[in-house]
Amino acid sequence: IKNNVDELITILKEIETQYLKLEKEGRKKYFYIVREKYNNYTIEENETKIQRAAQFIFLNRTCFNGLYRVNKSGKFNVPIGSYKNPTICDEQNLKNLSKLIQNVQFECGDYKNSIKYVTKNTFVYFDPPYRPLNITSGFTSYTKEDFNDDDQKELAKLYKMLDGRNAKLMLSNSNPKNINKEDNFFDNLYK
Repeated sequence: IKNNVDELITILKEIETQYLKLEKEGRKKYFYIVREKYNNYTIEENETKIQRAAQFIFLNRTCFNGLYRVNKSGKFNVPIGSYKNPTICDEQNLKNLSKLIQNVQFECGDYKNSIKYVTKNTFVYFDPPYRPLNITSGFTSYTKEDFNDDDQKELAKLYKMLDGRNAKLMLSNSNPKNINKEDNFFDNLYK
């Protein structure tokens, strides 16, 4: 998006055209072929970074709820969504985003590594795997690593430290009070 948005748009338009022509079973087959390619990507293959980005955007726009989740092996495992007419290539949005991020540096790594970049002029949004509301919703593995209550506590400490720097902070999570009015886990963490 940042470095070659026009080529990305061309690829996404082609994918969108192919995908939208298909009936339900054809779309399902197409989705799982792209997901398999995405999961088995190797640098030795002739796929470019732009093609890889297009696969990611396609999967995001057509998977269940736009969710990003991987299994214990690090493979993207979200099933296909049930959208009748998904927008796979939002050309104007991609162009706007490309302009917006020209002077942005992206880092990929553990969220704790971001500390060195945060000042009072920084906006930080944390979206950790949500704390399960009950035993049947105990899913916390959106990545190959689990994110448990100890991790939630560690994140809260970092949040408090960054708040001390006067950074602009936002964090989303589940609210256990919706299920158990006595569960003060987040109330205690984020007084």
